[in-house]
Amino acid sequence: MSEHNLLLDAASNELEVIEFYLTEIMEDGTEYSSYYGMNVAKVLEIIRLPETITSVPGNHHPAALGTFNLRDRVLPLVDLGLWLGKKQKEQTDRKVIVSEFSDVVTAFIVSGVTNIHRISWAQVEPPGKYLQALSHSSITGVVRFGERIVFLLDMEMIIASMNPSLSMESQIKSLTQEKTTTGAGYKVLVADDSSSIRKVLVHVLEQGGYQVTAVASGSEAWGMLEKWKATAKNENKGIKDYLDIVVSDIEMPEMDGHTLTKKIKGDPELRGIPVVLFSSLISDVVRQQGLKAGADDQVSKPDLPGLSLRIKKLIDGGGAAQE
Repeated sequence: MSEHNLLLDAASNELEVIEFYLTEIMEDGTEYSSYYGMNVAKVLEIIRLPETITSVPGNHHPAALGTFNLRDRVLPLVDLGLWLGKKQKEQTDRKVIVSEFSDVVTAFIVSGVTNIHRISWAQVEPPGKYLQALSHSSITGVVRFGERIVFLLDMEMIIASMNPSLSMESQIKSLTQEKTTTGAGYKVLVADDSSSIRKVLVHVLEQGGYQVTAVASGSEAWGMLEKWKATAKNENKGIKDYLDIVVSDIEMPEMDGHTLTKKIKGDPELRGIPVVLFSSLISDVVRQQGLKAGADDQVSKPDLPGLSLRIKKLIDGGGAAQE
């Protein structure tokens, strides 16, 4: 994928989705294909299924098939269908999506790749509770292309389930052993479409003494901000009586983090509120998009210690700590 194709204007509220499918064998022997998608910004390339796969000794998730060599680089290979509980149809023309996010490169086996779509986040519907339960919270959004439904997968959660060291949950113990009150009295608005990440962020920040409001999308966050603005006006107070900082993911249904950031920084009453983008997508290119949108700082998931430090620095008036 070229860098040109990955770049979208900051705060355009658009993304490019690569659509792929998994063909499974049902109990009655028939075949059924389900369609999924992931952000093109996470995709390095698409290749054929490698002929040689090296198994790795030890106890691993069944979907972690082993490793293969790609241009002198050893990559882990994951059977995405198996992780989702599907008996994927064996076929020689299956594809492998090589992805990178949170500074981790992983390859996923899929049945095939269909298309790349440029869409608005407004087209992405949040998954319902039933779908979340059915998918073990692995789906972050739903997109409809005509009669076909495409499910956007939480790739970070899938990777973390097979490599606990990459999960934010693994950092909670060390962060909460030393309970502090450094954030006492400060109010944080968290926007992230992953329910598991929201729970982790709320837990860690509350342990630090912060008062946390958590929502599942940029549009929900903007709704809260509008509500606080109205309340502040009615009560003749400033917005900082209700909020000190915003922590936002980038990829979210309805409104992404870049668009949310630009709206905040373009509002005369809200522009003084610091915004930290917390995302697995942070790269040199995406960092420039965040700067263009007006973000005060950007932190790569799953760096919770770094996020905690930067939140405190921004609230205390230390300015951005962007790398």
